[in-house]
This record gives sequence, structure tokens and C-alpha cells, in this order.
Amino acid sequence: MLHNLLFFTIFANQTFLIAMRYISYFLLAFALLASPVTQGKIYHLRNYGLQPGSDRNTTSVLAAALQRIIAENPTDSRYVIKFPKGKYNFFPTQEMEKVYYISNHDQDNPKNVGIAIEGMKNIVFDGQGSEFIFHGRMLPLSIVDCKNCTFKNFSIDFANPHITQFKIVANDPEAKKITLEVAPWVKYKIENGVFVAYGEGWQHTPQACIAFEGDTKHVVYNTSDLGINIRQVKEIAPRTIVAENWQQPKLKPGTVIAARTWHRPTPGIFMYRSDDTRLENIRVHYAEGMGLLAQLCENITLDGFGVCLKGKNDPRYFTTQADATHFSGCKGKITSINGLYEGMMDDAINIHGTYLKITERIDDHTLIGTYMHSQSWGFEWGRPGDKVQFIKSSTMELTESGNEIAAIEPVGQSGTHGARSFRITFTRPIEKIITTQEGFGIENLEWTPEVLFAHNTIRNNRARGALFSTPKKTVVENNLFDHTSGTAILLCGDCNGWYETGACRDVLIRNNTFINALTSLFQFTNAIISIYPEIPNLKEQVKYFHGGTDVPGIVIENNRFETFDAPILYAKSVNNLTFKNNKIIHNQAYPAFHWNKHPFFFEQATNVSILFNDFDIPLDSQRDIRLETNHTKSVIQIK
Repeated sequence: MLHNLLFFTIFANQTFLIAMRYISYFLLAFALLASPVTQGKIYHLRNYGLQPGSDRNTTSVLAAALQRIIAENPTDSRYVIKFPKGKYNFFPTQEMEKVYYISNHDQDNPKNVGIAIEGMKNIVFDGQGSEFIFHGRMLPLSIVDCKNCTFKNFSIDFANPHITQFKIVANDPEAKKITLEVAPWVKYKIENGVFVAYGEGWQHTPQACIAFEGDTKHVVYNTSDLGINIRQVKEIAPRTIVAENWQQPKLKPGTVIAARTWHRPTPGIFMYRSDDTRLENIRVHYAEGMGLLAQLCENITLDGFGVCLKGKNDPRYFTTQADATHFSGCKGKITSINGLYEGMMDDAINIHGTYLKITERIDDHTLIGTYMHSQSWGFEWGRPGDKVQFIKSSTMELTESGNEIAAIEPVGQSGTHGARSFRITFTRPIEKIITTQEGFGIENLEWTPEVLFAHNTIRNNRARGALFSTPKKTVVENNLFDHTSGTAILLCGDCNGWYETGACRDVLIRNNTFINALTSLFQFTNAIISIYPEIPNLKEQVKYFHGGTDVPGIVIENNRFETFDAPILYAKSVNNLTFKNNKIIHNQAYPAFHWNKHPFFFEQATNVSILFNDFDIPLDSQRDIRLETNHTKSVIQIK
């Protein structure tokens, strides 16, 4: 009996092993068979006349190749477009001029596009490590009306950036003279004593500059935006000039400055009405606007995306003219992970919608809403069925009830392209309080995204680190904010200037490291983390803007703050804010200089908890916490 049982056990085990082996073979064979089907047909661009490593204009050749590929692949099946690895030059061409209205950019049209991906589905656009070099004034890549597309493995740069880089050779403040060395790639001329930078199809005299430490590439302490006077210059040696009547003691010899205008015509990558898009292992080394701008898109994933220098030996100190990434009126989920953002002239990420200002009340169901900012208009704002809410501009208070769009059409034209105002009809009567005299804005709640911003590095940039303005869940975790110069994280909202929505209801900021933020002062930079909606009449505000009692609110936990100065957290008009289990360490990297001498400064805030934090300088609630409020029930809990 025992012998039979032993035999049966051995036989069963062998049978099981054989069965598992065949199952493994089957799964492997299935994977091998399934892989090409998932990937789809591969189109090698070398077969369509594309060759790397020459000065040939790639713009027209690639446009023709894409047309052929689309014609050969009329179905919605997935396919891959591959570049032979190498360097490609893109020049402006008349046939690639496009009219795009791009949020938060100059609305000058048409725009010269290098690579236009329009109306495509289910493609993988693989640069295989290629360098895309653009010339003149161009929009490198547009992704418009696309679905389920992946872009990966390439970099974007310009042969001659529109930012001029100088190195300070000598500075005599008493004589008001500064000697500068012009970077080797900069094209310039001196006309009647005026320094003029130029390139293919453009020229200008820089109006301001950002100063960087020559050895660390940090923005120079306590400088912000500096004026520049290069209208009285003379060349004393090749690529060495003396600028007279310019007094700026902070520009020590060895300092490097990025001199620029405020012009921002195009981003490096423009996305519009495109859904389920992935951008993987892409580097934007320069763009005259933002690195990436997406508007009215759904579900965007950035993995290994960078707006960054070309490594430690890159002689440049700057990247983009404005934000690294910017998302306007998007929905679904925005994921930005494993990124590197450095040297840009504004924030690493900014997520918001756009308020329309109510400029006319036609009847109880119909309003005219208008784009107000000069750099944000001309694109679709909403669709029938979208949920909206109304906000009073002066106090940033929501009205009692929202509404729903029944119909929307541009005013004075047939399509949304280039529209400034919209006639909007709502399903329910509009509240009587909403008038043009009081000043109200409309927020579209449908086009608001969930956000994950994780495992990114943000360093050595102008202005701020990360900006979020969405009511959906926002997670900011495991990031390094290293010398962001201004505030590291800003939760904002503004229906008066930029008209950028809106209130944050569910924000989790955890496991991040902040190293020496606030080395300079910029707008909204009241602390390392600044919750700062723009509220002109805060004294009359009754309702809170951010947070709420029926939502998770704003939680800041398990972060590490390394700082030379006092302010850690500033919050205005917040209900439900928690700061817990954080570690604060002070250093002597720079002299403390910030006007805000309080680690915690609250205006119109309630239900605030400061719990179980580790302070190297013990917290004194009387000295270190400042509360200014008109509300009698503001509550701050400290442990």
C-alpha cells in the first residue's frame, strides 16, 4: 500500500512538471506570436528617403514619408514608424505652415512646424535615439487630433537658440561698465552701439536676464529677473564686448547670464485634442516657448521626459524660454514620472484650466464668456454636456450651484479656431447673482485632470517648481526639488490676471526632498510650499477657495526640507490642511533674506493641523506661526 502511494505521488509530481513545462512552452510561443501583432507593422523611414547626418532639410522629406505611410495603412491597426538613429536638421518650409492657437503662448500665426502628426491613431513614433535639430523660428512637433499614440527615444534642440548666453569677464559698478564674453554659438552684430542677436528669420536685443553661478549652474542668490543694458556696447576683442551705463553689482566675474526677450511663440511639443498619448525617453534641450504644451487632451503619460541640458559638459546654462511642461484644459489622468527639468525660464509643470469671463448676460439661460488673457485664446473651451461652475472674481468664491452646457458656439465666426468669445446656453436657469457688473468667471469642470507627479528632479530653474490647479486627485511624491530659486510647489487659482482655474480639493504631497528653494523672489513665492490663489478682495471673502470639509483636502507629509531661510508653508483661503511627519533642517548655504520670517503663515485658513514634525530648531507656536483671518472659527492644531 505504501509502495503504491509512493509511486502515485512520484507519478503525479512528474505529470505536474511535464504539464507545467508544456504550459511554459505554450505561453512563450504565444508571447512570441502575439508580440508582432501588438506592435503592428514597422515602417523604416530609411525606405522613404530619410537619411541622418546631413544638412538636408528633413521637414519636407518626413512630411512626404508620413503621407505615404498613412496612405499605405488606412485602417486603425497599430504600426511603428522608426527613424534610422542619427542627427536630422529641420528648416522652415512654406508647405508646413500651420495656424495653431496655443495656450499661454504668443498668438502669432502661421507657425512653421517641423513634424506635424495630425489625425493619426495607434502609432509608435520611435526616434531610436535620434537628435532633431531645428533652425530659425519653428514649432518642432505638433500632435493634433490623435489617439493612442506613443512618441519615444529622441531629442529636440535648436542650432541657434533665441536666448543669448554671456559670461561676465569683469564688472566695474562705479564706472557702470560690464565686460562680457559672448558664447561661441551666438550670432550677433553691433548696430550703432546696440547689441543685436540674430538667426534665420529673427533678430532682437535682449531685455532681461537670469544669472547662473558659473560652477554650480544654480540661479545666483537673491537676483530674480535682472535688467540688462546692451544698447551702449563696443567690441574690444573677438566675442568680447564692454557694455556701458550698466550697473549691477550682483554679476560677479565668472557668472553666466541667459539674456532674453519675453517672446514665446511656440513650445517644443504642442498637443491638442489628442487622447491616450505617451511620451517616453524624450529630451527637449531648447524651445522658444515651453517644452511641452498640451490643451484639451485626455490621458497623457510622460515617462523619462526631460527639459534639460545635454549632460554635465553642456556649455549652455538654460533650456526653455518658459515652463518645461504645461497642461491647459486637459482631463483623464496626467502622469509625469522619472523626468529631469532644469535650466528653464519658468516652472517644471503647470496644470490648470481657463476661466472665461462673463462679458454679457443675454437671458436666464444664455451668457457670453470671453477669453481674457492675450496669450490664451483661440481654442475650444467646452462642449455640450460639460459641467461648469461660476466664481466671483474679486473674492474667488463659488456661487451656490453649478450648471451644464446645453449648447456652445463661438461669437462672430463659424468655428472655434481663433475664437475669443462663446455664446453658451445652459440646461438650467442661471443664478440671478451672476452679472457682468459684479465680475464673474466660468470654470469647466469636465476638463480637469487627475495628476501623478513622481520621481522627478527639478533644479536650477527660474521662478517656481510645480504648479497645480485641479479639483481632481493630485499626488506629488518622491521628487527632488533642488534650487528651484522660487517656491517649490504652488497651488494657485486666478480669475483676474492669467484666468487660470481652479481650486484644489485632494492633494497629497509626500516623500519629496526640497533643497534650498527660495533663493530669489518671484510671483507667489511666499514659502517653499505656497498655497496662493489670487484674491483681490480677501477681506470680504466668506467661503474658502482651496480644500473643503467633504474632501481629503491638502496633506503634506513625510517630506524633507533643507533650507537656509524661515518660510516653509504659506496658505491663503484654505479649509482642511495637514502638515505632518516632515523633517526640517536648516543650513548656512545663503544668508536668510526672505520677507516672510514665519515658518508657517496662514491667511483665511481653518482646520489646519501641524503634527509630529521633526524641527532642528524647535517650533515656537507664538513666534513661528502667523494667522491672519476675518473668520472667527479658524482652527489650528499643533502637536
